[in-house]
Amino acid sequence: MSPSAPVVVRIFKQESELEVWKQDRSGRFALLKTYPICRWSGKLGPKRKQGDRQAPEGFYHVNAGLLNPRSQYYLAFNLGFPNKLERALGYSGSALMVHGACSSSGCYALTDEGVEEIYPVVRDALKGGQSAFQVQVYPFRMTPENMARHRNDGNFAFWSNLKTGYDIFEVTRQPPKVSMCGGRYVFDKEFVGGEPKDPLAACPPAVSKVPEAVASKSEADRVAMQSLISSGLALTAPSYSDGGMHPAFRRLLQRDGEDALSRRTSRTSVPVSRPSAALADPHMGKD
Repeated sequence: MSPSAPVVVRIFKQESELEVWKQDRSGRFALLKTYPICRWSGKLGPKRKQGDRQAPEGFYHVNAGLLNPRSQYYLAFNLGFPNKLERALGYSGSALMVHGACSSSGCYALTDEGVEEIYPVVRDALKGGQSAFQVQVYPFRMTPENMARHRNDGNFAFWSNLKTGYDIFEVTRQPPKVSMCGGRYVFDKEFVGGEPKDPLAACPPAVSKVPEAVASKSEADRVAMQSLISSGLALTAPSYSDGGMHPAFRRLLQRDGEDALSRRTSRTSVPVSRPSAALADPHMGKD
């Protein structure tokens, strides 16, 4: 892969993971690396108002103007929250970042070492001609098991909307074209009369259909989710105190303490935010 090739970033809250994908010679996107997230705050669900400590969920596009090489958290890029749909819905907040250290109040903290790797990758893609890279932020990996587990959550309809974009990328390995109408995201659609201007107005007629492979995956996942629910195998959704921390960092926090982790994750020893809440993260991970 060329250093200047386009990138896509995906973030998964529950798993505390950030993926960087790059376009290969075939034109499809391939996974470059998965990074553990040291800290995110709030609970699963979108950010709605300033001060709610929620880290955003949704689809964002980051251009060169949103990069910050002089962040107080070493290096950072701004997600651009609120996007057009979120502004129309009345959501508020600012400076929601992916940055270094292990401290969060609505951001995704990757440690200085982690963001030092990611920052030049996205910077070089933008320098290479990509006008903006897409950041897809999900509450969890959108598997039938996770969808079944969270079926009773008040955000389930919103998460089902996000899953449409997730499925497109999973099948095609291409970032979906994102439109906004009807108070939701609409993916890979061409509309009569051009792009919708009002995110809350009814969607105009579309002139394109969902590819068969994508529709088949979505339907198979729906059937699998319903089977889990009807068989009683769907697990109970976890409850968060205040955000999460990747299990690898939680082990370090538990073993060495917050001061040692702050020194390990930040050149300026930025304190770990709310360490007791981080240790209460219910997601155990695979490792």
